[in-house]
Amino acid sequence: MPRIKHCVLVKFARGTPPGTIDEFFADLRALVDKLPGISDFNGGPDCSLDGLAQGYTHGFVMTFADDATRDVYLPHPDHVAIIDKYVPKLEGGISGVHVLDWYC
Repeated sequence: MPRIKHCVLVKFARGTPPGTIDEFFADLRALVDKLPGISDFNGGPDCSLDGLAQGYTHGFVMTFADDATRDVYLPHPDHVAIIDKYVPKLEGGISGVHVLDWYC
């Protein structure tokens, strides 16, 4: 069964304290240890020079072992808590998030 790459782009609102963004990434990294089947996590601020970020300020990618792992992750209380905590800090709320998954 193929693994899944889970890519998320976010638009943090202007003035969001850097500590809040650091905490966001720490909370996401913690999911790797809490949820079996997440094999890696990497994320950070946009550093592209091409000017095509369309306002997205940060992004991350994690790898799920399979569909079942992703299906546990999405409604998991720790994941939902991250959504509830940080979506209000995004430009436009939930419209400040773009998610794309693919098989690898």
